[in-house]
Amino acid sequence: MLVILQENVPKLGTIGDVVKVKDGYGRNFLVPRGMAIIANTRNVKELEHVRTQLAKKADHVKAEAEALAAQIAGNAVTLKAEVGEEGKIHGTITNRDIAEALAADGIEIDRRAITIAEPIKATGAYEATVSLGADVSATVKVFVVEA
Repeated sequence: MLVILQENVPKLGTIGDVVKVKDGYGRNFLVPRGMAIIANTRNVKELEHVRTQLAKKADHVKAEAEALAAQIAGNAVTLKAEVGEEGKIHGTITNRDIAEALAADGIEIDRRAITIAEPIKATGAYEATVSLGADVSATVKVFVVEA
């Protein structure tokens, strides 16, 4: 019996997979629990339609992410901080500070999408990576100067 999985089933497959199972397992376990539907011609065509729609949506999301990455890559952020001895700042520059600086420039980014390789505790030039989803990321230059 061929079924289309509606949920991830361990040791069987993931959502959308068409798999062959024994008749009793499909009819008595998978289908009644909503984990799968029988793979008849109508359901297979519907699955293909859904896959094409998801592919189009994924392409659209990736194009938007790449456009935002290009906008971010051409942008540098300057942050002012109070400096103590030896050029060390009081506190740390965090991803929240970088997100607020980008928002001031008109680029809205969730702070959790920004990663900093090392804590910024001194003045100088740094780089932060912004993950935009759809396997797209951008690097923003961060300059920390004395206030």
